[in-house]
Amino acid sequence: MTGNAAIWFVDRHVEEGRSSKAAFLEAWDGGSELTFGALAEQSARFANALKRADIRREERAAMFVLDQIEFPVIFWGALKCGVQPVAVNTLLATDVYRTILEDSRAAIAFVSAELLDVVLPAIKASPYVRQTVVIGGETPPGAVSWQAFMDGTEPADVLDCCSDEIAFWLYSSGSTGVPKGVRHVHSSLRETCDTYGRQVLGIEETDRVYSAAKLFFAYGLGNGMTFPLSVGATALLFNGRPTPDSVSAILNSYEPTIYCGVPTLYAAMIHKWESEGGQPQAPLRSCISAGEALPAEIGRKWKSMWGVDILDGVGSTEMLHIFLSNSPGDVEYGTSGVAVPGYEVRLVDEQGAEVGHGEVGELLVRGGSAAADYWNQREKSRTTFEGEWTRTGDKYERTEAGRFIYCGRTDDMFKVSGIWVSPFEVEQALMSFQPILEAAVVAHRDEDGLEKPKAFVVLKSGQDAASLGELKDYIKEKIGKWKYPRWIETIDELPKTATGKIQRFKLRQDA
Repeated sequence: MTGNAAIWFVDRHVEEGRSSKAAFLEAWDGGSELTFGALAEQSARFANALKRADIRREERAAMFVLDQIEFPVIFWGALKCGVQPVAVNTLLATDVYRTILEDSRAAIAFVSAELLDVVLPAIKASPYVRQTVVIGGETPPGAVSWQAFMDGTEPADVLDCCSDEIAFWLYSSGSTGVPKGVRHVHSSLRETCDTYGRQVLGIEETDRVYSAAKLFFAYGLGNGMTFPLSVGATALLFNGRPTPDSVSAILNSYEPTIYCGVPTLYAAMIHKWESEGGQPQAPLRSCISAGEALPAEIGRKWKSMWGVDILDGVGSTEMLHIFLSNSPGDVEYGTSGVAVPGYEVRLVDEQGAEVGHGEVGELLVRGGSAAADYWNQREKSRTTFEGEWTRTGDKYERTEAGRFIYCGRTDDMFKVSGIWVSPFEVEQALMSFQPILEAAVVAHRDEDGLEKPKAFVVLKSGQDAASLGELKDYIKEKIGKWKYPRWIETIDELPKTATGKIQRFKLRQDA
């Protein structure tokens, strides 16, 4: 039996009688619907269109594509003929796109018309891109339209391949800003569905899923595409920016049963509804969060508003989705829960020795969805992928009950008076102070050259710096006298990655 993932995720649904059911709905006025039958047929035609364009097996197809129905057609169509789709963050700058195209040596590029101004200069600078296909809008000289690319093609047979073959790439910049090409095999996609999707999220055929996290990164790819396809559910796609207003409108109008967000957006939505009212009506039965650890206060407030827990978890591009999580009926806010069934985790010190309960160590994970490697980064691959174990770069503490508490990225941790300080712990305490909407903490050297916490905070609307007068004493009382921030700076917005992770390295530079 072929190991091509497109057969199980796409073509199987036609055989099982779902041809006329909506697989994807575009959640905006005038948006289109893509049924399971249309996805199977269009992705097979797309595979032939790639062959007609002389794009060959194992060449790369760069996807600068918003969350719209063409995204799954391109992704699965490429897999059907052995071309490797490279899903690229749609929020980056031209110089970063130029680096990614140079690194991946993509032979063809697919671009949503809304992104042309930023992407096209990078494509023109690439010696490798042989064809550019534009989705929507006007087609610039030298490119072809989506319709012209697809016209006149017949469905292709699905390529018979090994489940261990490279299927697709994702580019991970994480919290450091350096893009890394993460290569995943066909079998990784189903691994995440059989573990987190089935055994934690519990997704069902009757669900309607909306993921504010976009398809171009691992968390969103699972939420908004592979998990729904794994059971024949319907996914909502939104090509705009997920703001409290736009997400509220989608919850109201399209009534998803599963919502997938990130902590920053959960906090902003709660603040909007607390200050303005107008909480939407939606039949939510499950909500999940990843990208950055969820502050406990946000989880508790969401539960009080909706009667539904947020299942906070941690995943990575390297592991493709969540491998450590809270689960239905077993939620403890302020923790990342326990290992997802099918994964093993352990905590180690700088010498690689296991650490005990209550001690801080780096989190390592083992599971079938691990990436093959980083493209063209041998040394980084060797230090991250250690046999069956993958180093996450996250610092965690394990409680006596076996739950894991996030402490920060390896590079973010620092010591005060010889004791480790978790930036995330201080940030949670800061965010429990009523005037503060968001917070980030980094190490900053005092006049004696010793590291102490410095906080950057974003205030809720209507608040000003004068409201922070009692903040330092409040933090001393809440988490300990040595952990309070010696300096507090108010800013309009925290620097973040597209997945919602705070880029503390930028704040350290500013500090």
